[in-house]
Amino acid sequence: MRKLAGIGVLLVGIGFALFWALTRPATLTDQTLSILATHPADALRGEAVFWAAGCASCHAAPGLEPNASTEDRLRLTGGHEFATPFGTFRAPNISMHPTEGIGGWTQSEFARAVLLGVSPTGAHYYPAFPYTTYARARPEDIADLWAFWQSLPADATPSQPHGVGFPFTIRRGLGLWKLLNFNADYPTPSFDDPQLARGRYLVEALGHCAECHTPRDIIGGLDRSGWLEGAANPAGDGRIPALPPRAWSAEDIAAYLQSGFTPSFDVVGGSMADVVANLSRIAPEDRAAIASYLLAFRSSPNL
Repeated sequence: MRKLAGIGVLLVGIGFALFWALTRPATLTDQTLSILATHPADALRGEAVFWAAGCASCHAAPGLEPNASTEDRLRLTGGHEFATPFGTFRAPNISMHPTEGIGGWTQSEFARAVLLGVSPTGAHYYPAFPYTTYARARPEDIADLWAFWQSLPADATPSQPHGVGFPFTIRRGLGLWKLLNFNADYPTPSFDDPQLARGRYLVEALGHCAECHTPRDIIGGLDRSGWLEGAANPAGDGRIPALPPRAWSAEDIAAYLQSGFTPSFDVVGGSMADVVANLSRIAPEDRAAIASYLLAFRSSPNL
């Protein structure tokens, strides 16, 4: 009996050790760290990355109108709530406040969070933070983004806890989710054309469009077989449409991302209004690149 008990303890120990090894939070590669350390970071370029990546959509104060000032959108107090089948996630304060925000972080800690979904303390972030898509971002852009972040205001608003229950409260277990769903490879074919390549980067990396416009599987991972084909609204209200909208031209898409008006002069609404508020601030050629890529993506024979 003691022998069986000993074997049981040994198996439990081996299982725990295997779990601990498989769920170990990732660290930045030496190559990424080298790029971050040597890249001449440019805050102006970082601002363009900020708007393309949609940081303010989730982390600016809830309730902002689409025409809110840039100053208001740059106050990253957090507070937005995201209802999902796994619980309610609340966007944290990521302002430059040294304790309530991320003002005490280093550049490499910021990069690890964005690219790998790991906090400065080594905890996995919940994938409500779209790091599985940001993982495709260039380290140079992250360095520029962090340089811009230094200019943002500090705000002392405390972050609110997530509303999730067991077993999702066990952060270490998210490492298993990452094993199944963290894939930094592009899900779509590459393009030789510079405009299409730029659009692909904006849509599939910084813009993280698939996070809303692609269906998810039972454990919340993106279903690559339905890439950008539309998805159920996780809040339970309606359906998020496929991209690009049928019968829209590249000019229609670019104009919509700048003004919020559809070709039929309807007005953008819901969470997409915040997306337009961000993308209206990027360069016109980047909006054109997004539009061209979406049309090329949909018409590609390889998809």
